[in-house]
Amino acid sequence: MIGVTVLGSTGSVGMNTLDVIARHRDRFRVAALTAHRDVDGLFRQCLAHQPRLAVMVDEAAAARLRTLVKEGGLNIEVRSGAGALKEAAAADDGRYVMAAIVGAAGLEATLAAVHTGKRVLLANKEALVMAGRIFMDAVRSERAELMPIDSEHNAVFQCMPGGYRPGVWPQGVRRIVLTASGGPFRGWPRERLMEVTPAEACAHPNWNMGRKISVDSATMMNKGLEVLEACWLFDTDPSRVEVLVHPQSVIHSMVEYLDGSVLAQLSNPDMRTPIAHGLGWPERLEAGVEPLDVLARGNLDFEPLDLEAFPCFTLAVQAAKAGGGAAVILNAANEVAVAAFLAGRLAFTGIAELVQAMLDEVDSVRVDSLEAVLALDKRARAAAESRLTAHT
Repeated sequence: MIGVTVLGSTGSVGMNTLDVIARHRDRFRVAALTAHRDVDGLFRQCLAHQPRLAVMVDEAAAARLRTLVKEGGLNIEVRSGAGALKEAAAADDGRYVMAAIVGAAGLEATLAAVHTGKRVLLANKEALVMAGRIFMDAVRSERAELMPIDSEHNAVFQCMPGGYRPGVWPQGVRRIVLTASGGPFRGWPRERLMEVTPAEACAHPNWNMGRKISVDSATMMNKGLEVLEACWLFDTDPSRVEVLVHPQSVIHSMVEYLDGSVLAQLSNPDMRTPIAHGLGWPERLEAGVEPLDVLARGNLDFEPLDLEAFPCFTLAVQAAKAGGGAAVILNAANEVAVAAFLAGRLAFTGIAELVQAMLDEVDSVRVDSLEAVLALDKRARAAAESRLTAHT
């Protein structure tokens, strides 16, 4: 029986992970669950999955959960804080760790899992965006198993040569093609984007995701972050990673080989497919996903990404090329900008403007240690907040 720890269990990826696990109770058990402050959601998961440990980052939320667990007669330890999060990720009884905490908040816990040599199912792309070299060096030195869970990177992994492990560029491969749905505003002129509301930005046409990643998908920042992630996962640079808009979200990515072959991974847009792949690899597990009916799906279309309407993508690629701390600044500024947009403090088009300003104004430094990464992240966030306050 394999113990699985789910970091960010009340989010979309976390809930889908628990759905897949519940279909294979003879093979997996839940070792630990973590969330930020969704007490009711985590308590329901505790009732259903009976983990040994439940962690809430927020102390007040943990106190409420502790009361509910006690009243429910559950034998579950409840802890709180970032330190408890890292300890849960590193604990021996969770051989597999689903890293599904959104944003920079998941970096340290995900690294803690890597440093204990576990199988890490990586859905937290920001860990690689911020600390790619540190992260991949740790994967190699600790002999951790890294399983990409973003649908695009998992698709690339599936299309790589037999026996492939993330961290090297395989012989025979010419390039990677990541697909993008185009988000809810595909085809919109830039002037119309200025009036976008948070509700509109979070209404993705194909995927059911959390609010932050939905906004990133709408701005195309998410696709830019995925280019950065791909460069670290597959040991390459942006010149060998192409992005195409594919509105149907059926082909999740492709790998082109030197002999002219192109391998693609197709499935319905459901995160349980890459999650089940990561949990079961090298075997295949039933995931509860509807079979793909290619006749019913009809045409599969492709088009270039509109770089003028969605400048966030270009900013991310520029950060990837710049190296150093540019990606840390990009990610920090974007997280602040998206939060401000969702709170009604910033226009949709202001997200790219704030990110651009921070890339111009915040000095990039070498980020050869986790401490340097976190310090630069903190500085960039403070600068972004200061600029927001000055302009509102």
